[in-house]
Amino acid sequence: MNTPARLAAFATGIAVVFAAAFGVGHLAGPAPTPAPATGHAGGHAGADHPTAEAGGHAEHDPATPAAVPAGLSVTDRGYTLDPDPLEADRFAFRILGPDGHPVTRFDTVHDKAMHLIVVRRDLSGFQHVHPQLGPDGTWRVPLRLAGAGVWRAYADFTATGGPALTLGADLHVPGDYAPAALPAPAAVAQVEDYRVELAGSLAPGAGSPVRLRVTRGGVPVTDLQPYLGAAGHLVALRQADLAYLHVHPDGPVTGGPEVPFVVEVPAAGTYRLFLDFQHRGVVRTAAFTVVVEGGAHAHN
Repeated sequence: MNTPARLAAFATGIAVVFAAAFGVGHLAGPAPTPAPATGHAGGHAGADHPTAEAGGHAEHDPATPAAVPAGLSVTDRGYTLDPDPLEADRFAFRILGPDGHPVTRFDTVHDKAMHLIVVRRDLSGFQHVHPQLGPDGTWRVPLRLAGAGVWRAYADFTATGGPALTLGADLHVPGDYAPAALPAPAAVAQVEDYRVELAGSLAPGAGSPVRLRVTRGGVPVTDLQPYLGAAGHLVALRQADLAYLHVHPDGPVTGGPEVPFVVEVPAAGTYRLFLDFQHRGVVRTAAFTVVVEGGAHAHN
């Protein structure tokens, strides 16, 4: 073999080894290496229910490997969540772009440019708020967290020209932390005088249709008001690591009483589902604990 041929064969071998090593590292689960943003991949799924990738609300490119669930990393695809220290009644943060500077342009997705989800580590506290963007790229929002300990903040957004992402960071509330036990699995949640029933089954590794039915005083609620471009907004979190999982509305916006979704859970385990719904001008949250077995766990 002449010298150019030997060099070409050596380079090919190095490329194969590098590609294999990268694949093993990705499956093992480290945070993705930042990379320049690709083209816009979509956003929160609305009434037209586009496909979304696990953990966020972006369209999934079948040509790329499946990503780990979102919200587990502070950095993804070149974008970084940069939080300020938590204050008593306010939270501020920035999204840094691939160039290291604060991003100042975001797409409006599900009626908002930024969705901030904050949950206590034991999943006993939940808030879904919408910060305001300042001209310097700093997002600010009033925020009071009841209960000492670690909370997880998820920034769910689409930077203009970039992918839809959900980045996560821990917030620390001083004081003695006394974790609360997760409520037992149940198909019914009571919120004030509203009863919300969960029907359907969750299967690992598949999009599972579920329906949430809202009644009040035993009467079906048929005049739910659109909230964030849908009849309701559902967040699913995995108890073990607080992974932020793929959920999107399934079907057109209606007034209820049923609100359909498709939920994707990657594996067996315990999950907490939070449904935000709006009625008579007030947004309320119903929460459910769901245990997914190796196959499927059904609520009949």
